[in-house]
Amino acid sequence: MHDKLEQMNKIRQVVKAGGGRERSDRQHEAGKKTARERIAALLDPGSFREIDVFAASEDDFSNLKNPGEGVITGYGCIDGRRVYLYAQDFTVAGGSLGRVHAAKICKVLDLALKVGVPVIGLNDSGGARIQEGVDALNGYGEIFFRNTMASGVIPQISVILGPCAGGAVYSPALTDFILMVSGTSQMFITGPQVIKAVTGEKVSMETLGGAATHNRVSGVAHFISNNEDECLLTVRVLLSYLPSNNLEESPVFASVEPLTDREALMGIIPDDPNKGYDIRDIIRSVVDGSQFLEVQPYFAQNGVVGFARFEGRSAGIVANQPCVLAGSLDINVSDKIARFVRFCDAFNIPIITFVDVPGFLPGVDQEYGGVIRHGAKIIYAYSEATVPKITIIVRKAYGGAYIAMCSSSLRADAVYAWPSAEIAVMGPEGAVNIINHKDIAEAEDPVGTRKKLVAAYRERFANPYVAGARGFVMDVIDPRDTRAVIIDALKNFSTKREARPGKKHGNIPC
Repeated sequence: MHDKLEQMNKIRQVVKAGGGRERSDRQHEAGKKTARERIAALLDPGSFREIDVFAASEDDFSNLKNPGEGVITGYGCIDGRRVYLYAQDFTVAGGSLGRVHAAKICKVLDLALKVGVPVIGLNDSGGARIQEGVDALNGYGEIFFRNTMASGVIPQISVILGPCAGGAVYSPALTDFILMVSGTSQMFITGPQVIKAVTGEKVSMETLGGAATHNRVSGVAHFISNNEDECLLTVRVLLSYLPSNNLEESPVFASVEPLTDREALMGIIPDDPNKGYDIRDIIRSVVDGSQFLEVQPYFAQNGVVGFARFEGRSAGIVANQPCVLAGSLDINVSDKIARFVRFCDAFNIPIITFVDVPGFLPGVDQEYGGVIRHGAKIIYAYSEATVPKITIIVRKAYGGAYIAMCSSSLRADAVYAWPSAEIAVMGPEGAVNIINHKDIAEAEDPVGTRKKLVAAYRERFANPYVAGARGFVMDVIDPRDTRAVIIDALKNFSTKREARPGKKHGNIPC
């Protein structure tokens, strides 16, 4: 038995050594950790249990060509909560995916789904193992299928810590959140060489598929970090807001009052209705500890989405951002909001919506780009959602955009308005230009006449009281009471039950 144990330990040491010291040193020189170092940094100390340690393509374990098959799999804990994970090992065959590599990842996904815990993928791979041909392609397909089956059942988080190229990008794209590191992460379907050969266009790897590109331009990624330690810490923070699966609640923490005084809410919105401000100032003034984890903070910045807590319980926050494009809805922000709302609904996270929206962004580019079908995604997502939905209208709420931002028509459970709210078909200036254009044109003082008509329209129509009279607004509240009102509404609707028509699934606009 001692001989057999010695053989087992010898093989185990070969597997744990990965590609060896030289290749590990290359990882460090590139500013990257090894796969095992990443696992150690992410999980609670001593909690990792590796599985499929001896999985290999070769039968002769004493002469492993690709120890561990280029991926480490297992489970462990983050803040005492169990997670499954896999970490691709770039020191072994460039982390390339072959049949056994894929089978190890598939087992992790199957087990995570079976026991109902989040799954985290640490991606660092050169792509498919070309010499394995169609077996490698089938491996990707098996992973994609499992990502799809797990969607909405367990949280799936993809961390890109090196290259992720070709068909491999679709597994992260099927998961809930993608995190990238500036300078070392890349995601692309076709590399710079292929693009140059086909189109003649010369583009760098970082410009094509770096962290900045996917966080600011494409919207593929959700978080960007300066280094791997910061990135892995973000994973831990993100998980603290999420339940382990769709049948459980998110972790509950001690309630912490906002860091700002409630009086600060009185001075955030400018007196000039056409002047912008940062909606995050309102958010941080009402959430626990003024802590707000913004998702996709650099993409479609005319909208804000993210996680916060009220009395220790997680909530999803959606808001228009008046200091960018006046907070109007366009193609990209529609996609951003709709996907976030659907995630919250899938995992029973209540949604708080702060509204200050002048409408959908006008323009030929928006119309040609399909703002109609993209904007419809927000309407679909909010209408479909059955979690508690609380809406706070803080200023403008005009036209179809008012409806889209979780109005009572889309079955918001509670809609509140600040006294500064303007709820109307369109802004007073635009309405007067249409309704009173003849009166203004014939007036002795067109400018003064227009100004008076705008003021009269605003006083009569652009206020929260007309909507309140129709029952579309539950109450007009003192801004300083916003946190208390939200907390009370969340408690009230915590036992919400809603029956929907039986169907296989709907067909979201795409």
